[in-house]
Amino acid sequence: MNRRLTVLLAAGALAPALAAPVASAKTNVAVGIGDQNAAMFADANFKALKIKKVRYFIPWNAARNAAELNKADAYVAAARKAKARVFFHISTDDFTPKKAKLPSTSQYKREVGKLIKRYRAKGVKEWGVWNEANHKSQPTWDNPSRAAGFYRQMRTMCKGCTILALDVLDQAGDSRYISRWFAALPRSIRTSSSLRVGIHNYSDTNRKRSTGTSRIIKAVKQRNRRASFWLTETGGVANFGRAFPCDLKRQANRTAYMFTLAKKHRRDVDRLYAYSWSGGDCSSVFDAGLTDQNGKVRPAYSTFKSKAASFAR
Repeated sequence: MNRRLTVLLAAGALAPALAAPVASAKTNVAVGIGDQNAAMFADANFKALKIKKVRYFIPWNAARNAAELNKADAYVAAARKAKARVFFHISTDDFTPKKAKLPSTSQYKREVGKLIKRYRAKGVKEWGVWNEANHKSQPTWDNPSRAAGFYRQMRTMCKGCTILALDVLDQAGDSRYISRWFAALPRSIRTSSSLRVGIHNYSDTNRKRSTGTSRIIKAVKQRNRRASFWLTETGGVANFGRAFPCDLKRQANRTAYMFTLAKKHRRDVDRLYAYSWSGGDCSSVFDAGLTDQNGKVRPAYSTFKSKAASFAR
């Protein structure tokens, strides 16, 4: 065998070994699921996804409500049994647009402080200051300075926790809200390297674009270039009013695009929480479930499972 042929054969033998790491490389965005239903953890289809991060939103004053505490307790217990890490996101107790009570910072400290004490004891160390703060269904929708005040309270109440400082929906005016939120904070907090911002990018995901996600990231990084991001709520919708009438094929297609967006922004985005596991029968105003009202998986589930395989957990 001549020398040239020997070299070529050796190179050919090495090629698969060299290519293997590239082929198996994962996108370093951790995939999780947001849902309010503890039964999710017992579902074999959920288990097959090997999800290790889950999101649960809880009313800011849930400590006053035994039913809310019981639901949250059950969820945390089921997640712990499944070895899944829970991210608790503080939210309103009334989703009626522009009608919910906005707590004072002292009320927030008192009520949310009770939740932190209760659930840190149960292993919950990841907290979001306020869910979708700029949307009209939340009392913070027109008060970014109050949302900033809540962040300052969370920092003092939950030392050592992983805190999502701000959470916004990709909608008109999101950059202005972000600007006002930053302006309400002292420089030492505004420029912190631990600052995390959540994005709900339904509009981008379901219209197959990236303008809102890019705009929010740009608005934040203009004020803190070290900030990181979580896609805290996203997904292909099965049904959403007149804009997105019930279409399970479209939902699966947009679920695939959700992963495309996450991969595009992988340098800035650390996590993706798809919403949700539990769906309905497309008669509700909003339905983004990977399963229907009977627990049967939808086409979007198969898409999710396939695409998530190349992402971190």
